[in-house]
Amino acid sequence: MGFDTIGGLPVHALVVHASVVLLPLTGLGAVLISLKPAWARRFGIIVVLVGLVALVSTVVAKESGETLAARVGLPEPHAELGERLPLFAAVLFVLVTILWLIDRGIPGNRGRPVWVMGLAALVVVVSIITIWWTFRVGDSGARAVWEPILLNAAR
Repeated sequence: MGFDTIGGLPVHALVVHASVVLLPLTGLGAVLISLKPAWARRFGIIVVLVGLVALVSTVVAKESGETLAARVGLPEPHAELGERLPLFAAVLFVLVTILWLIDRGIPGNRGRPVWVMGLAALVVVVSIITIWWTFRVGDSGARAVWEPILLNAAR
């Protein structure tokens, strides 16, 4: 059970914060480098590296969430949404990496070919969907934790 606890705290509660911060940051960075090729050449590596850490954190969050669910019960909507988040993170990471690698090979005095602009548009769409899905997963997790507490406090 490597994804159970650290210092007595559930790994899931610790690592989800990395996912809900880094994955939207990756999406935002991906949109920016998609829209401005000069930024892709200059800052693309940062977006790619943040995307890699975000991807790893989503996988660890998913695995640790399954371990936590075995201890405290399965919050159905959150578990179903969270199951897919690593897939979104992986697709975004792969696409932004490909875009960055291609942009590195295009001289600064030339524009992107049409097919690369199409790839950039796809990166924007995937980024927006990934940010939205991350919000859905995080919101459902927060509700699973806090709604019962707030209902009991109101009594």
